[in-house]
Amino acid sequence: MSRQGIELGKSGEEVALGYLKNKGYRILERNFKNSLGEIDIIAKDKKTWCFIEVKTRTNLDKGLPQEAITPAKQHKLSKVALSFLKSRKLLNSPARFDIVSVLKNPEGEKVELIQNAFFLDSHYLY
Repeated sequence: MSRQGIELGKSGEEVALGYLKNKGYRILERNFKNSLGEIDIIAKDKKTWCFIEVKTRTNLDKGLPQEAITPAKQHKLSKVALSFLKSRKLLNSPARFDIVSVLKNPEGEKVELIQNAFFLDSHYLY
């Protein structure tokens, strides 16, 4: 990824953090990484663990930001989230995947929160 892309991603995550906090999410981890991959934000929304992917774009030439979260990306996020929950003995806790879509352009920022954006690929439990 280019330096410009990395900076855009970081700025989008900052926007997402503020947005989520205003919605009542309690931010627990940022850029959680393990050998399976990375999750942008891990938070709690009331009693639910939320694994949040942030996608930021400056235009719609390649589609909406959330469209970048392909089935392959969802599969990878499922593995990381399950390993996180398993390592903390939280497999029986409510959990979901949310997406924060950030569109930044000269007119301003548009932020969209998509709760329950996709389901856990649970075959990793076995």
